[in-house]
Amino acid sequence: MRLPASKPLSSATALPPLIAPFIAPLLSGFIMASGALAATANAAADNNQVNAGKSVSNINKAYPGVVQLIVDASDLDRKIFNIRASIPVQAGPLTLYFPEWLPGKHGTNSALNQLAGLRFSGNQQAIAWKRDPLNMYAFHLQIPAGVSQLNAEYQFLSPTEDKFGRVTMTPDIIGVQWNNMILYPAGAASDQIRIQPTLILPAGFQFGSALELAEKRENQGQRPSQNEFQFKPVTLEELVDSPVFAGKYFKRFDLNPGAKIPVHLNVVADKPESLNATPEQIAAHQALVQQASTLFGSQHYRHYDFLLSLSDEFSGIGLEHHQSSENGVRPGYFSDWAKKSSGRDLLAHEYTHSWNGKFRRPADLLTPHFNTPMQDSLLWVYEGQTQYWGYVLAARSGLMKQEHIRDVLANVAAYYDHQSGRNWRNLQDTTNNPVFVSRRSQAWSDFQRDEDYYREGALLWLEVDAQLRALSAEKYSLNDFAGKFFGVNNGSTTPLSYQLSDIISTLNEIQPFDWGHFLQERLEGLQSKTPTASLELAGWKLVYTEKPSEYAKATEDAQDGDFLYSLGFSLDKTGKITRLLLNSPAGKANILSGSLIIAVNGKSYKADALKSAITNAKTQKQAIELIVRHGEYYRTIRLDYFEGLKYPALVRNNLVPDRLSKILTPLK
Repeated sequence: MRLPASKPLSSATALPPLIAPFIAPLLSGFIMASGALAATANAAADNNQVNAGKSVSNINKAYPGVVQLIVDASDLDRKIFNIRASIPVQAGPLTLYFPEWLPGKHGTNSALNQLAGLRFSGNQQAIAWKRDPLNMYAFHLQIPAGVSQLNAEYQFLSPTEDKFGRVTMTPDIIGVQWNNMILYPAGAASDQIRIQPTLILPAGFQFGSALELAEKRENQGQRPSQNEFQFKPVTLEELVDSPVFAGKYFKRFDLNPGAKIPVHLNVVADKPESLNATPEQIAAHQALVQQASTLFGSQHYRHYDFLLSLSDEFSGIGLEHHQSSENGVRPGYFSDWAKKSSGRDLLAHEYTHSWNGKFRRPADLLTPHFNTPMQDSLLWVYEGQTQYWGYVLAARSGLMKQEHIRDVLANVAAYYDHQSGRNWRNLQDTTNNPVFVSRRSQAWSDFQRDEDYYREGALLWLEVDAQLRALSAEKYSLNDFAGKFFGVNNGSTTPLSYQLSDIISTLNEIQPFDWGHFLQERLEGLQSKTPTASLELAGWKLVYTEKPSEYAKATEDAQDGDFLYSLGFSLDKTGKITRLLLNSPAGKANILSGSLIIAVNGKSYKADALKSAITNAKTQKQAIELIVRHGEYYRTIRLDYFEGLKYPALVRNNLVPDRLSKILTPLK
């Protein structure tokens, strides 16, 4: 998954690897001893309990029959998905799950409150349900004798605006995430439950998905709507992993023309003109597919579908799946191509996940079903290395220029050069953030730390890449790791798990070194300074200049002013502080995140006025005076800052080979 664009340039193990073997048996014994209670109170861990009166030994047996699921997404006016399901059942107690732990999101599903109108029946008689008092994602029913098919009717309510959640339905675009549309029976693994999905779309809508349409049926002409699409039966695991993007304005581009394994870019938009892509732009996306194939030396999909929305109304997203990905950006993706390149590593990031995260998957994330808690201890590999390859593949394919990737790395390194949270909290511990923070905004994000395993993780893997090159006299690199680790079992779509020991042993096979100590030091150590060793070993160093780079200007345009490395904050278009550094001049003056800057040196706030004030203070040595409002309170604040504007940049270190440029050069 990609971090939301609004998150700052920042963000471990629930059970440490050395402790888990001792704790797990104790937990298992406790749960088995209280199996009867667990069946009704917490039906989440089928591998450790009795559920719905059935032994856990059945979890790897195929669930009998096929669940029929019909999602009607045609109610555009009210933004409501109307859902019907028919579930094969037997008489007796039954527990149904709403998916809680979602691959790619690394935490729990926050959309449970959008499930509504839940009704069940069998043999035309209503069947009552009761939500589990301890596990809100579990629903308990008692199936009467003689009922073999449980009929369910319910709605999923798309948020009508972002403050209520992620908007997944607009008059022009629909996003179907099947995990929000399905209730599935407990007691079986997700790859042992078969689903026959059907989707009803508004007239004229076209769609993209990794799902494949079913063969024509004899009663095809009796469909209630010409926009009713029945897909081939899939497992629950495949269904949840195969979302749909549909739209009134839709275009499909072939990114692997003539190849046996097709790759397509499926684009939906608010307006038809947003779909207009030049041949050069499509060529860069085709090069992404080619460069990834060369890097990993394998494919782990039968076909791959990028789903891309270009919209101001449909919420943005970056979420990986094995044979597709959900990507949502602003409408100017193609039309503003020459002006803005920031964020164009998104598709490269999510595509990399087909290999890293979906095929090769951390063992503690490979759970039997979507209501078994996940652990995120290896997200610095899953997301950190993917973030790194996203940068690299964006440059190698031409989606972004090399100098723009250097600007990105400069901004990432600068953030960690200033991040106060690195003094008390290590990188490994940030992998716990998706579970207990759930991507909520934090007032002191640089002190609290966010999901830093993404971008600090990318710097870690840059250092590993540069170290491999240096140790081997430029013979080996992380390219070799990618082929060796992700290139196995070519063509297989079955996830292959790994542990930290597998990472270390693969690195040692390529180039012997004390990789275990190296990684432990960077993951578990406390560092007051950024891991600039990655940049320095790659032949570059971090500096600060008074003029922003092209990348920084584009980023600044999206805000109102970036003063993060001078005064210590960034602002939105209203002059509101959206990001604040604790140990900066502003932080030390007790300015709070969310404050509104009203005036600069006695005049109404404007970004240019603040820039001028910072520049003048450097030569005149006069404090910068701000009037700041937070809530109902106004304060006048003097900042004794005289170092001028500061924007991060990378400059060459000619004493070290230019490994970074080599890394970003296309493979042949």
